[in-house]
Amino acid sequence: MRKVIIFGNSGSGKSTLAAKLRNQGLAHLDLDVLAWLPTSPPERSSLEDAHHKIQTFIRETDEWVVEGCYSDLLELVKPFANKAIFMNLPAKLCMENASKRPWEPHKYESKEAQDENLAMLLDWIAEYTSRKDALSYTAHRALYDSFTGEKTEILCNQHM
Repeated sequence: MRKVIIFGNSGSGKSTLAAKLRNQGLAHLDLDVLAWLPTSPPERSSLEDAHHKIQTFIRETDEWVVEGCYSDLLELVKPFANKAIFMNLPAKLCMENASKRPWEPHKYESKEAQDENLAMLLDWIAEYTSRKDALSYTAHRALYDSFTGEKTEILCNQHM
């Protein structure tokens, strides 16, 4: 049974790789849909609520891929995963990828609404190694280093 977690900076290719695994028959959970409440401005949903939804997904699915940049949520999935993939691309590549990202209808009502957030996203991507939150390089490195199953660190686009 394949049970995979994928994490890294925004624009690192998490969703692209998860889509390839979904096409191989794995169920896919994008943590973006659990992490945020539908409010304006957006605010994080509770860990308890996300934990319940994660547990339901894991219980109802044999083979899966869970992806996102939320190490606090990924810590809830980690005990059930047998493979971890750390998308550790340089910020410059992540920014290039984010600039070319297709419309994500499950996150934005239109491509225009998505593009309105691009400047903020690019700034956020650039701060990846200096942030100290659950979505930072430091948190992802700790998650990867503590994972005891099979693990892979991807450093460039060509491995996707």
